[in-house]
Formats: sequence, structure tokens, C-alpha cells
Amino acid sequence: MNQKILIGLIVGLVLAAGAFAVIHHHNSAAASQESAGTSVPVNQLLTQAAQYEAQGNLLGAKQDYDQIINNYPDYDKIQDVQDKLGVLNIKLIFSPAQIPSDTISYEVVPGDSLGKLAAKYHTTVQLIKRANGLTSDVIRAGEMLRIWTAPFTVLVNKSQNVLFLKSGGEVLKIYRVSTGKDNTTPVGTFKIATKIENPVWFRPNGAPVPAESPQNELGTRWMGFNDPHYGLHGTIHPDEVGQQATEGCVRMDNKDVEELFDILPVGTEVDIQN
Repeated sequence: MNQKILIGLIVGLVLAAGAFAVIHHHNSAAASQESAGTSVPVNQLLTQAAQYEAQGNLLGAKQDYDQIINNYPDYDKIQDVQDKLGVLNIKLIFSPAQIPSDTISYEVVPGDSLGKLAAKYHTTVQLIKRANGLTSDVIRAGEMLRIWTAPFTVLVNKSQNVLFLKSGGEVLKIYRVSTGKDNTTPVGTFKIATKIENPVWFRPNGAPVPAESPQNELGTRWMGFNDPHYGLHGTIHPDEVGQQATEGCVRMDNKDVEELFDILPVGTEVDIQN
């Protein structure tokens, strides 16, 4: 090969390699800048949210978490933010904070009781008590109560074994659950028809199992659907939560089902999807 041509080829290859390196460096730098551009505002919002929580400003912290989820969905730790927001939303539900469109401030009048107020506003006695720091069922005329009035709904996704607590279209918290093995959990829209603390388990073709028994498959809470064969309940098998392992009911960690038990009134809609 002609020496001049060979030298020209070598020079061309060197220049091409240099150009590739420059382009690669530019793309890497751009990606780094994009990542940094995302992480900086997210970190600022996380820091501010933590400060708000430490100050007791739960609504301020919620706004920051919502902003991250809505504006930075590709943040590499978005699941952690969703978990933080879920915990915070439950704190808000059980707090005395007034939330526009979700709560009211109610003045107790003669003849009121917690049961009557819970029925009137479609909430639970437990939620009224927890939000107002009540240690007994006694309320007095003139007392001001914070009452949650926004309806809750529940969505269960069987393929992911998760339960979404929702209100007004907003997902408030996501829970891990167990659903039926061999696809035995029914699909459809149901309503919570019964609620029982520390339920007795009436096992098929066997003697009733008392609430305190370690063999009681229902755990600490039962929320039965308007289909009497199915419901939400606790568990004595926490290691199976997240799996398709039940006879058809939706099973949760006891601490989670106890949390929902205090929030969800009879009549709450439960939508179960594949």
C-alpha cells in the first residue's frame, strides 16, 4: 500500500477515535448533569420534608413528598419516597390536623355519641377517638371534634399482591397482602359488611378456634365482605404476606389490618382486580 495512503488512514482512525471519545464524554457528562439536576431538587425536598415532620408540620411534609412523586417519577429511590408518604398519610389521618375537603370541625351537642357521629359522617369510632386523643367513649356538649368525612376506598391487585388505600382518587398508602392460591380470590367490587376485633375462626368442618389461639388463621381483625365467604383479615403466617397463599381471602400483617380496621367503616368499597 502506498505509504502516503497508509499514513492518511492511520491519521483518520486516530481522529475518529478522538471524536468518539469526545462524544462519549459529552454524553456521559450530560447524563451526569441530568442525574444531578434531578437529585439536587429531590434531596432539597427530602430535607425540607424531614424538617417539616420534625416541626410537626405534616401537611408541609406531605406537599414535598407529593411534589417528588409527581415531578420526579424517575428518581431512583421513588419507592422509598412513596413509603414515607404512606406512613405520613396515616399519621395525618389519625392526627387532629384539619385537612381541607377531607375533615370538618364539629361541635358536640346534647344527645351526641361517638357511635352516632361515626354513622352520620360514615367514619369509625376508633378514627374519631384517635384523631382527637380520646381515651374513652364519653364526649360532652360544647366539645370540638375533628372528624374525617372524605370516603375511603380499597383496591386489591392480585397479580402484585398489594392493597391500595385510597381517598378521592389519591393513593394514601400501599400495603403488601396475600391473596388466594390457584386464583381463588374473587374479582369484582365488594363492600365491607362486618368488622370484628379478635375474631373466632370457624374453620371448615371443624371446631371453632378461639381468638387467643395461635392456630387462629384470622389473626387479630376480620373485615368481611358482602360475599360472606371472603374478607380482609390478619394472619399467623407473616412470612407468606406478598404471596398467593390463602384460601381466597385477602390476608395482611396484623399491624396493617389493625391500622385499616380503625380507618375503614362498614360499607367501604373494596375493588379486587387481577
